Amino acid sequence: MSRTTFTRYVALGDSLTEGLCDSAPGQPDAFLGWADRLAGILDGDARLSGATVEFANLAVRGRRIADVVDAQIPHALELGPDLVSVMVGGSDLMSPAADPDALAVRLESGIRSLRASGATVLLANIFDPQFAFFLKPFRGRAAVFNANIWSIARDQRAIVLDVWGVREFRDPAMWASDRVHLSTRGHRLLAAQAAHALGVPFAQIGGPEASAPPDDPPAPPDAVPLRTWLRVYAIPWVARRLRHVSTGDGRGPKLPVPRTVGGPH
Repeated sequence: MSRTTFTRYVALGDSLTEGLCDSAPGQPDAFLGWADRLAGILDGDARLSGATVEFANLAVRGRRIADVVDAQIPHALELGPDLVSVMVGGSDLMSPAADPDALAVRLESGIRSLRASGATVLLANIFDPQFAFFLKPFRGRAAVFNANIWSIARDQRAIVLDVWGVREFRDPAMWASDRVHLSTRGHRLLAAQAAHALGVPFAQIGGPEASAPPDDPPAPPDAVPLRTWLRVYAIPWVARRLRHVSTGDGRGPKLPVPRTVGGPH
């Protein structure tokens, strides 16, 4: 079956795409993340035909749909990508007055711009919050938003990265100790799912972290007592929401200019 070999990939979104909690081996305070790992997969595939992939990651923690549409998508269009991934919406849906239909309309305007440029768009839906007790109240909103994602993908001819239906994400080991971000294992699985959605054959055979000296990995969610989780993660998060501040305030994208990928992550 014929398929496209991509040459310039730009990732858009929030902390999940920035790669939080997927520590880069040997680089303190640096993160990989599923999008960086996907870039490595795509580059490995491109090299089979003598090409390479350039990659930019414009995602920033705490960003919302409006940020992606108003700032990240125009930036991406300036870079001339042939593949753009968009994963955003979780923070929007946790706002008290969130309207998933209105959010989807806003997002579709940005996806339309990307598709008009000729880029392939990999559009992710929202994880099923059923197995996170503190996110369960938002499940209905997430389901409505996801239904809209499928409609957007159909109308704009985008490819859906369907994370809602991936049963493996129900495993607590896929999540970091804050119970919100993916662990390294979760990021690796998401990168593989993204590659499969794009039709790129891929099998995980290891990576830099396989031979790197193990750092102290973050404890899995079940290993963190509820009282500790509330004090370290939940209460500070609520406080930031009440003050309308974000951990991403003042931050720029970690990789704003495309660079050649050195090989699979």
